[in-house]
Amino acid sequence: MIRRCTDADVDTIHAIVNEAAEAYRGIIPADCWHEPYMSRAELAAEMAAGVTFSGWDEAGEILGVMGLQVVRDVTLIRHAYVRRVSQGKGIGGALLEALRAESRSRLLVGTWADARWAIAFYQRHGFELVSEDEKNRLLQSYWTIPARQRDTSVVLAGAAG
Repeated sequence: MIRRCTDADVDTIHAIVNEAAEAYRGIIPADCWHEPYMSRAELAAEMAAGVTFSGWDEAGEILGVMGLQVVRDVTLIRHAYVRRVSQGKGIGGALLEALRAESRSRLLVGTWADARWAIAFYQRHGFELVSEDEKNRLLQSYWTIPARQRDTSVVLAGAAG
């Protein structure tokens, strides 16, 4: 079942993000990797900035999370992660489609350029890579990320539900 996450779920969200982000180790530039991948303070800042998480809850255990953040005229998909043992079971796709149905504006997602599996996931769900110039414009306009991350990322766009 997909449900909105609450403050009581923050520790679980944090654990899932960091567990699943291990897939990026050795893939993204070494100077962009840090331990943990996302600190509790970073997660709290993201939530304070308007990222709302939904989770795939199975028998009281959250197995995957995905965030939405409305920024002016677009909706960003943020921090989409599934526990490693539960990957490949459709949880990420179900979360994405549920959040897409909630959205009323163009959807954008940013991910690491070398994370080919993540790019393919979004493409399977109807998202399209934007041009390099458009990527740079979108990242500058809608995200607050370091220049190095911007340089090593891509943006995909999709229609709202």
